[in-house]
Amino acid sequence: MRLRLEFTTEPFDLDVPPRHAVVAREVVEGGTLDAVDVGPFGNTAEGTADDVVAAVAELLRRTLAAGATRVSLQVSALGEDGE
Repeated sequence: MRLRLEFTTEPFDLDVPPRHAVVAREVVEGGTLDAVDVGPFGNTAEGTADDVVAAVAELLRRTLAAGATRVSLQVSALGEDGE
């Protein structure tokens, strides 16, 4: 199954990206996810169910350790791989 991950980390700072936002970007851009779109108000990425679940675990672990006080996320099923 293919999944789409949408997430934000807080607190926000539009002038200088906080460390937790930089870490979040490293997680989604450095892994096996694709269709990655990183922006100031939300981020998305897609991948297999195993890859998205692994990325969510790493995202939570690393962003909270880097100072995030809230991580909001949504995971949506897109269908089977190749559809």
